[in-house]
Amino acid sequence: TPKGSCLESVKIAIDAGYRHIDGAFVYYNEHEVGQAIREKIAEGRIKREDIFYCGKLWNTCHPPELVRPTLEKTLKILQLDYVDLYIIELPMAFKPGDAIYPKDENGKIIYHETDLCATWEAMEACKDAGLAKSIGVSNFNRRQLEMILNKPGLKYKPVSNQVECHPYFTQPKLLEFCRQHDIVIVGYSPLGTSRDETWVNVSSPPLLKDPVLNAIGKKYNKTAAQVALRFSIQRGVVVIPKSFNPQRIRENFQIFDFSLTEKEMKEIEALNKNVRYVELLM
Repeated sequence: TPKGSCLESVKIAIDAGYRHIDGAFVYYNEHEVGQAIREKIAEGRIKREDIFYCGKLWNTCHPPELVRPTLEKTLKILQLDYVDLYIIELPMAFKPGDAIYPKDENGKIIYHETDLCATWEAMEACKDAGLAKSIGVSNFNRRQLEMILNKPGLKYKPVSNQVECHPYFTQPKLLEFCRQHDIVIVGYSPLGTSRDETWVNVSSPPLLKDPVLNAIGKKYNKTAAQVALRFSIQRGVVVIPKSFNPQRIRENFQIFDFSLTEKEMKEIEALNKNVRYVELLM
């Protein structure tokens, strides 16, 4: 993000009422997020305990001995004492080192063999040390979740699994499995995504142009985006919409003054195309 834009966006979001901030070391903007939080605390607008900050363990940091130092580095960048949630960003490991995307001479990612259960134990130790209030995962499928849940000597199960989730990709099976195990689904790209072809499947239809979402929006005097977000939270999915536009940041928050009928929920559920915008091609 351009210098300062993340700082401003987080301050606008806090003023609008947002309290859950989803970040990651690999976004390269945690210093601005931390500054925004600290400035709002200094203004007396919020207290630290009002904010729910999620940080992420990147793929190059899966070996157990790297987990705590990586989280400590994140806390130093944020200038905070703890994160509210720390999650394993992806269930795959890259070669440890300074390169975020380590590649061989042919430009192919260099993977690294690690044991997710050992990584999880190091995450549990971070929770015990008070560096993270809760721990979870991201982009895990059922098999990978079961590996953690069935781990001998499991101390803490993942509280959440952050995955792509929206009306075109409703994740019904994973949602049901997670419900059974009291794991909250946090849906990223709840509005579809930006059309950035470096990481998005741009051949997929743009979610917010969907006629059903727009027709329902018209009825409630809401945007298609507000309908898509309302749909997710009504089915128990936490949403983390991304925006740098002050008006849209505020709009995305204005979803608590209406609710969708059962019929409308079913209509939106029927839009599912099993379309992933974020294909995670690595």
